[in-house]
Amino acid sequence: MALRMTSRNTGSMLSFVLSRISLLHSHATSFGFKEVKEEEKSKLVGNVFSSVAQNYDLMNDLMSAGLHRLWKDRLVSKLSPFPGIKHLDVAGGTGDVAFRIIDTINSATRTTIQDGLEDEQQNETRVYVCDINPNMLNVGKKRAIERGLGEDPSLVWVEGNAEALNFKDDSMDGYTIAFGIRNVTHIDKALAEAYRVLKRGGRFLCLELSHVDMPIFKELYDYYSFSLIPAIGELVAGDRASYQYLVESIRRFPSQATFASMIAEAGFQKVEYENLVGGVVAIHSGLKF
Repeated sequence: MALRMTSRNTGSMLSFVLSRISLLHSHATSFGFKEVKEEEKSKLVGNVFSSVAQNYDLMNDLMSAGLHRLWKDRLVSKLSPFPGIKHLDVAGGTGDVAFRIIDTINSATRTTIQDGLEDEQQNETRVYVCDINPNMLNVGKKRAIERGLGEDPSLVWVEGNAEALNFKDDSMDGYTIAFGIRNVTHIDKALAEAYRVLKRGGRFLCLELSHVDMPIFKELYDYYSFSLIPAIGELVAGDRASYQYLVESIRRFPSQATFASMIAEAGFQKVEYENLVGGVVAIHSGLKF
């Protein structure tokens, strides 16, 4: 009996070791707290966002008590968009950031027109919303129509991968990515692509859920994240697993300082970050010189 149990345990251990070796040879990466093959992660993430697309904006409101709107306003204020800008918003499927950029430009343009100084550059404005998930883009297009932007030539929807952008070198004045970069398989590749497509003087801005370092607040935040967010996802969207992935992916994302170093390693200058709500989210920025 002891020999049989030893044999069974040895077989289980061997199976475990072989599975780990298989992951290493296929370049394992994280999907939440799980380790998966790199080639599987994009599919798994795609499934998550296909599942949550229809309720994405509602869930953002519920999970953040509406604060995500203020965070995105802060992101766009740092961008300081101007008429004629060529801007790329990556992982921007539902259009939240892009709409804010266009609203800011239109507001500035109306002021210019009222002052009798119509800016011809307004017609050259292009805000590209790039997302790997067509379901998220479809939600964004519907929202654009509802906002009267369905035929606006300044708003362009593009299905694409943050790690292999289909845009020319030195073609963008600005690049934003909000709540998206932690979902890519290779963060370094996404940062390299951001650097490649930006013009000299172009600004990189990333809004991302990050790490709380105040002990008491961290305990409350962890309880809210792991106990309540998946439950809200199940109640509202009928999808607990996707929101479990969400909170796990936040914990696996690099710290603010580490991510800032990665941005600098990609070639950006004047890299800095601003914590909001005690580090629940952070806005990282950098310039391409």
